[in-house]
Amino acid sequence: MINSKYAGFFPELINVEAEETTRPMPLQELPRQIQIDHEMEIVRAHHPRIASAIEMFWGHKDCSEYLQQLILNGGDGVGRTRIGFKHEVLAAFMHLITLHDLPEN
Repeated sequence: MINSKYAGFFPELINVEAEETTRPMPLQELPRQIQIDHEMEIVRAHHPRIASAIEMFWGHKDCSEYLQQLILNGGDGVGRTRIGFKHEVLAAFMHLITLHDLPEN
């Protein structure tokens, strides 16, 4: 709710119902494919080759294992070692594991 002293300047903010109906939908409430696309864009922005590998493995049981190995080893699995991944990339990997293992509706 807006402070009443500012109500004259921002009358459109007084209606709380309007605010609630126009709030952005949280990522976890979006359709599964949109969540997957969002996480893949994060990975692709930092590691395009790894994103390509995930896309190739997606839908196979090895995909979750590949993602887990990326997280645990901090490397890409083909001899190119890394010191680690950025937090946002690790979060994307973990969310992709969850999304991959969910049954499709």
